[in-house]
Formats: sequence, structure tokens, C-alpha cells
Amino acid sequence: MSNSTLVNPQSMMDTLSIHSEMAKGAIKITPNPKDHGLQPASFTELMESKVAAVNLDQNTSSALMRAVDSGESDDLVGAMVASQKASLSFSTMIQIRNRLVQAFDEVMKMPL
Repeated sequence: MSNSTLVNPQSMMDTLSIHSEMAKGAIKITPNPKDHGLQPASFTELMESKVAAVNLDQNTSSALMRAVDSGESDDLVGAMVASQKASLSFSTMIQIRNRLVQAFDEVMKMPL
């Protein structure tokens, strides 16, 4: 597996901590990009980045499985973990899409 696909547990915990503080209101995101390098992303940018991440997971999984199938790699466990990660991220994306479509339908049914 390449290092670019591995996630550092400490950086994941740091990100989770920041998001937790943001949710509690302890950290305010300012629109000025000079302040702490944070700039709120638009919904479109957020969705594009998440779809690209799911696509990267799928491509990484396919490449690892292809390497194991062709005999270039003997890391079957790594390939299976990448496959499960890709499957889980794709399923999550589908659930988010379903919730968005459901919310859109509810908004469209609202009387004016």
C-alpha cells in the first residue's frame, strides 16, 4: 500500500477534535482566509471533494486487487481492507444521496 492512502491516526484524532470543537461552538470559522487558514467551503465543493475521495478509494482498491490477482503483490489482507473501505465509503455516499433526495422531495412538497 502506498503511504498516500494511509491515514495517520493522530491526524484523524486532531481533525475529529477540531470538528468536535466547531460543533460545540468553541471554534468559530471566519470568512477571512488569513485567520488560521480556515475558509468555509461551499456545499458543491464539499460534495465534489467527497465524491473524488470515494472515487480514489475505488481506484486504489481496484489497483490493489489487480496487483494481487496478477501476482505482483502478496498483500491480500491490504487489498481486502482497501476493498472494504471502498465499499463502505460508497455505501455511505449512496445513503447521503438518498437523504438529500428525500429532503429535496419534502421541500418540493411544501405548500407556498
